Amino acid sequence: MKVAGLGFRQDVTLASLREALLAAGGPAGLAAVATVSDKADAEVLQQLARECGVPIKAISADLLACVDTPTQSELVLEKFGTGSVAEAAALAAAGPHARLIAPRAVSQDRTATAAIAEGDGG
Repeated sequence: MKVAGLGFRQDVTLASLREALLAAGGPAGLAAVATVSDKADAEVLQQLARECGVPIKAISADLLACVDTPTQSELVLEKFGTGSVAEAAALAAAGPHARLIAPRAVSQDRTATAAIAEGDGG
């Protein structure tokens, strides 16, 4: 199971989410997109998920805080308890033995990040 984790600011555009996803490897073969649960209902994320033909997996902030990530953003660490929302969401949604196949990629306007993980979905 291949999952794209997405982190984004409130004012993110669909173009920025697309750009980050493409920079991380693109939508081919994705089973889902994932993000922190309080952003899972964002219209722009729903649009991206529809374009990719995949569901959105909402990951609780508590679960994200338990996931170690290669990227360590101090700001994100303070707010979410993990170094990268995108990496943590991808890993959590892909299952307990997931591994990152594309670390965090950032849109040029820095409003969106994406990472891709692969796992058994367990």
